[in-house]
Amino acid sequence: MDEVKGCDEKSTKRPDKRAERSRRTREKIVTAARDLFVSQGYGATSLQEVADRAGVAVQTVYFVFGNKRALFKDIVDTSIAGDTEPVATMQREWFRAACAEPTAAGQVRAHVRGVRDILGRVAPIMPLIAAAAATDPEIAAQWPAGPDPRYTVQRAAAEALVPKPDARSDLDTARAADLLYALLSPELYLVFVRDRGWSPEAWEEWACAALTAELCRRPD
Repeated sequence: MDEVKGCDEKSTKRPDKRAERSRRTREKIVTAARDLFVSQGYGATSLQEVADRAGVAVQTVYFVFGNKRALFKDIVDTSIAGDTEPVATMQREWFRAACAEPTAAGQVRAHVRGVRDILGRVAPIMPLIAAAAATDPEIAAQWPAGPDPRYTVQRAAAEALVPKPDARSDLDTARAADLLYALLSPELYLVFVRDRGWSPEAWEEWACAALTAELCRRPD
C-alpha cells in the first residue's frame, strides 16, 4: 500500500512541476515581448528577438503561442488582468468588493484604486495597440467590433453605484457610466502621468476627487 501511495504522490507532483515550469516560461516570453514591442514596435520585433530576450529557443515561442499575433493578444490580455488567470474584470475580487461598498463614495475610492492598477499596466501599451492594429488587419480583428469592454465594465460599476444612499439624486446610470468611462480612460491617464509627469498616486487622488464631486452628494 505504501508503494502505491508513494507512486500516487509522485504522479500528482510531477504535473505540478511541469505546469510551474510552463508558467514561468510563458511569463518570461510575455515579459520579453512586451519590453521589445514597447521599445521598438510590434512590426519591427521578430519572434527570434523575443526568444533571445527571454532566454528560450524560438521554437518554444511558437509552441507556446503559435504566432506573433497570438503573443501580442496575450500581452494585452495579461496587462489588463495583471495575471494569466482567465477571469473577467467584473468577476475580479477588487471589482466585486468595490461594487459591494455600502456608499457611493466608498465605491468610487475602491474603484479608482483598482482601475489605477490596470491603467498602470495598460496605458503604456495603448499606443502600441493602436499602431499594431493600424498596420495589421488581423490584429485589429482580434478585438471585434461591438460594445467597448471597458465601457461594459464602467456601466456595471455605475449600475451598482447609482442606487446608493449618497449618490447624487439627479444621477442616472448612463451619465455615471459616461463619467467613469471618460475620467478613467487610458488616454487621460497618459496625459497626466506620461505627458505631465504626475505620479500614479496623484492621478488617483485627482480622479477620486473629480468622480466623487460628480457622482456623490455633497455632505450636509
